[in-house]
Amino acid sequence: MLKRKIEQKLIEWKQTPAHKPLLIKGCRQCGKTYSVLDFAKKNYKHVVYLNFFENPDYVSVFAGSLEVDHIIMLLSALLGKEAIFEAGETVLILDEIQECPEARTALKFFRIDGRFDVIGTGSLLGVKGYGKEPRSIPVGSETVIEMYPLDFEEFLWANGISEDIITLLEQHLLQEMPVPEALHHRMKQLLLQYTVVGGMPDVVQTFINSRQMDEVLQMQRDIVRSYEDDMVKYAERNDKSRIRECFQSIPKQLSKENKKFQYSVIKKGSTASQYAGSLQWTEDAGIISRCYNLSITELPLDGNAEATVFKVYMRDCGLFVGMLEDGTQYDILQGNLQGYKGAIFENLVADIFAKMGRKLYYFHKDSGLEVDFVIRYKGECTLVEVKATTGNTKSTKMILQQPERYHVNSAIKLGDYNIGRTGQILTLPLYMAFLLREVS
Repeated sequence: MLKRKIEQKLIEWKQTPAHKPLLIKGCRQCGKTYSVLDFAKKNYKHVVYLNFFENPDYVSVFAGSLEVDHIIMLLSALLGKEAIFEAGETVLILDEIQECPEARTALKFFRIDGRFDVIGTGSLLGVKGYGKEPRSIPVGSETVIEMYPLDFEEFLWANGISEDIITLLEQHLLQEMPVPEALHHRMKQLLLQYTVVGGMPDVVQTFINSRQMDEVLQMQRDIVRSYEDDMVKYAERNDKSRIRECFQSIPKQLSKENKKFQYSVIKKGSTASQYAGSLQWTEDAGIISRCYNLSITELPLDGNAEATVFKVYMRDCGLFVGMLEDGTQYDILQGNLQGYKGAIFENLVADIFAKMGRKLYYFHKDSGLEVDFVIRYKGECTLVEVKATTGNTKSTKMILQQPERYHVNSAIKLGDYNIGRTGQILTLPLYMAFLLREVS
């Protein structure tokens, strides 16, 4: 069984006095149902489980009165011994809640009643209002957690890397001391594996069990196809083809020297007015992350972001690799990461940062200055350069030389290195990107 960080969040939610119903949203197939059911079985005497996608008949339970006793009565009649409601001992799980909008409205009434815990799970599309609409969104009556595919740290756990080893890596980062060579080599291997496998739970489990990369690739491409099926299912009729075109253009967008997202790359002559909504749909589905250009390298980053100038990365790097040509997996595992002009490495770091909950920013000027990412680290605006091979950091050095203009005093270079420092630039192995947690 894969260890997931959501487990601790679920425990903290349950231990919170007078906690509200919980809604877990996330992209399809990121492990929501498995994690919730595993938690419920370990922490409750009775688990009442409804899957509105597999059993559309359950929707009728919420079609009339949303009074809690009325819902309990109908569920008891429908499920018999599988629906035991005991105050303080029962959790009701509403899986694929986007298929039954009235069930989400009912969360308000379960909150007021207070006898039973309720956990809803739903795809981001459903809970963001695509398709059917509930009578009302239970504002203030639910706690919302967004769940992602496995991040790099969870992937390390799945591959036998213990918390003690991660703590050791943190100590080396803190002290800016090189990582022992054997551990350094192992971590580099794992990072390359994560790059091609990504974090979809079924894909990771298949990789752990079999190490068969052809199976991994087939599963990834099946997931991509399921996303395209969702585009047909949830999108408005006029948007369906545009959303697919937008989605399928991502590898082309990232293969450019200038990786800024350009609508004309989707289709010659296309404009933002035609495709902006389609791109937003893809982001709302949890499939992509946007990385916004900064007008100036200064905190707060969000306040200096340019809303119309951005790059787009796949939220899961494994799915991105799965969209590329056959043979790409093999090249990456051999350490050949120069294809797509560094796009694979950049998407990897975007994956790691986004799954940490970081918003993504970069810095580009028409003069030619460009820095891959800009983050808030240790209370400062910090530049992050990603290097597929040993390369210079011309833009970073130029920015650091002009602190009165750019307000930056530190930078991090991620690449095929061990830990080291040259002046204001801290060099780190790429696998340490997930340890850049310190915000303030």
